[in-house]
Amino acid sequence: MKSKNIPADIKSKSVKEAQNEIKEIIDSLESKDSKLEESIDKYNRMMHLNIHIQDKFRQKLKEIN
Repeated sequence: MKSKNIPADIKSKSVKEAQNEIKEIIDSLESKDSKLEESIDKYNRMMHLNIHIQDKFRQKLKEIN
């Protein structure tokens, strides 16, 4: 997955908001009631959120340097 493929609603989130959503997704995925298709979609969203967080940290690092 590349940064350019991240949905706009994720790009607008702060790092804290993205982290909170990841925690919610993990809780949901750990639930035994999840369906496979939903789990795959949630996992992909979680990966997008993770890439978004990494991008934010890279931006901050560039600003610091």
